[in-house]
Amino acid sequence: MTDNNLSNNELGTIQPCLKTGDELFLNAEGHTNSLKDYWAWAHSDLVDNTERGKLAEYIVAMALGVEDQLSMTWDNYDLLSKEGIRIEIKTSAYIQTWKQWRFSALRFGIGPTHAWDEETGLYAKEEKRQADVYVFCVLKHKDQVTLNPLDLSQWAFYVLATSTLNAVVPKQKNIALSGLLAIGAKPCSFPELYNTIKQEAGFC
Repeated sequence: MTDNNLSNNELGTIQPCLKTGDELFLNAEGHTNSLKDYWAWAHSDLVDNTERGKLAEYIVAMALGVEDQLSMTWDNYDLLSKEGIRIEIKTSAYIQTWKQWRFSALRFGIGPTHAWDEETGLYAKEEKRQADVYVFCVLKHKDQVTLNPLDLSQWAFYVLATSTLNAVVPKQKNIALSGLLAIGAKPCSFPELYNTIKQEAGFC
């Protein structure tokens, strides 16, 4: 008889593995759809706010050479570099999926959060920023016809140490790009991104 009243500790934590996309749906008679088909169906709108955010995380992971790490939804930061730098990634864009009368203003969420402890299943009481460095990714292209989020020349990147945010805007929840530049965010291109992150984290 199956016990359906197991505690979280007894159930443990599921450790996902990296998929190839070739995995097939099972017991789907008459269909040969793969996980790759699902990905294309669910995640092709790269301009959408949610998908653009996840894409920006992957782009930064590429720059760091850690794209073999799985993206974990419940982690307290977005990426961990090979040096152990905890990185939070934020994104914004001028062009959105919906009909616009003007370009969107570039703003980013920077508010402190309560860390999640997967061992206890509880949030920390202290509210703070969890990463060492923030990377602000802007899809800067302004032409709908030629917009392509996979073209990294259409992106701009700005890097800022969390210690600077804590010192200058400790409780602020949102900030404009102009505000980031005013407090010292470092603009860089994709090839410069890794070194700029290390510099802001004090590794260079």
